[in-house]
Amino acid sequence: MTDEEAAKILAAIAAEEDLNGRIRRNVLDTRRALSFLMRGRFLSKVQHEEVREILRDIESIDGHTAFLFNKINFQMDATVGFININQNKDIKRLTIISVIFMPLNLLAGVGGMSEFSMMTLGIPWQISYAGFMVGLVIVGWLTFLGLKFFENRKLKPPRKLT
Repeated sequence: MTDEEAAKILAAIAAEEDLNGRIRRNVLDTRRALSFLMRGRFLSKVQHEEVREILRDIESIDGHTAFLFNKINFQMDATVGFININQNKDIKRLTIISVIFMPLNLLAGVGGMSEFSMMTLGIPWQISYAGFMVGLVIVGWLTFLGLKFFENRKLKPPRKLT
C-alpha cells in the first residue's frame, strides 16, 4: 500500500467516523428527550408505550453504532500501521545511505584540509586527486559490502550445534 492510497483510505475512514459520531450524538439526544417526556408525564398512555418502543429501538441502534465505531477504529489502526511500515522502509534506506557516505565525508574532509600539505607535496594535483577519488570509491564500496555482509548474516537462521 502506498502512502497516497493510505491517505485516501484514512480520509474515507475519518469521514465515516465523523458520520457515525454524529449519528450516535443524535441518538443520545433523542433518548434524553424521550426520557424527559416520560419522566415529566407529558404523554398519554398510548404515547408512553410508543416511546418505550422507540427507546428499545434506540438501544439496538446504539449497540450497532458501537460495533461500527470499533470496526472503524480497527481499520484506522491498520491503515496507520501500513503507513508506519512504509516510513520505516524509508528510514532504513536513509540510514544505509548515511552509513555508506559517512566514511567518505570524513575522508573528503581530511583530504580537503590537507590539499597543499606534505601529503601531496611533489605529486601533481591530477594524480593526487585521481588517487583520492579512487580511494573514496574503494572505501564506499567496502562499506557497502560490509553492510550487505552483516545484513545477510542477520537474515540467516542460526546454525544448531549438534
